Amino acid sequence: MKKQRIWCGINMAAISMCMAMMNPADVWAGYESLGGPGLTEGQYVAIAEEAADIYVSMDSYDILRTAAAGECFPILQDEGGGWMEVKVGDTVGYLSAEKADVQKTEVFENSPEAKAAAEAAAAQVQAADSSSLRQHIVDFAKQFLGCRYRYGGSDPRTGVDCSGFVRYVMQNAAGIAMLRSSGTQATQGRAIGADQMRPGDLVFYSQGGGINHVAIYAGDGQIVHASTYKTGVKMSPWNYRQPVRIVNMLGD
Repeated sequence: MKKQRIWCGINMAAISMCMAMMNPADVWAGYESLGGPGLTEGQYVAIAEEAADIYVSMDSYDILRTAAAGECFPILQDEGGGWMEVKVGDTVGYLSAEKADVQKTEVFENSPEAKAAAEAAAAQVQAADSSSLRQHIVDFAKQFLGCRYRYGGSDPRTGVDCSGFVRYVMQNAAGIAMLRSSGTQATQGRAIGADQMRPGDLVFYSQGGGINHVAIYAGDGQIVHASTYKTGVKMSPWNYRQPVRIVNMLGD
């Protein structure tokens, strides 16, 4: 283990800056617990210098999560032996001092690293929120598997066609207003490539030169869509027909 670099005199500003997801009360809760080997009274942050595993405990190989380079975490306790107990969201983990730089607020809060850490934390929150919404759209759509197909239908409980299904799901799962036909829906959102496709994106198909079908990408190479009178709402491979347009409606 490399020699730990622990300084004194840290205040709350660095913690709140680098951990946008934390409740300020959680930070103060650990204030009185500081004082382990090599640690004097105060608040400290550990900044990952490279991708670093944060462990469930110091004597376990179970990984709580892997921190990206530049991420930072409030230190709750210097455990000695090159280990720090750090705050990770709503729980705690253990990070090796070999993988992190530890700084006091006076050094950290006005540094370029602090700005980068704050931006990384905000991006992480945004990505988590986006991923959660996308999965919600897919889960919402899947609950209607087996519902009947009805041309012009707009409610899965009574029957839907492809665009009616997409319109119902996007409105009720994500609050996104869609136009009525697959052709007009294809004019909404931002066109993306197949390599950028994520759950919740819309996939359009054509026949005879015009767009005539739309589906919701569900991940793992599958779509969920109101297919035919025979099958109703079902899952299919996303490329069961050649897509002509893929659209991101979420703006992320």
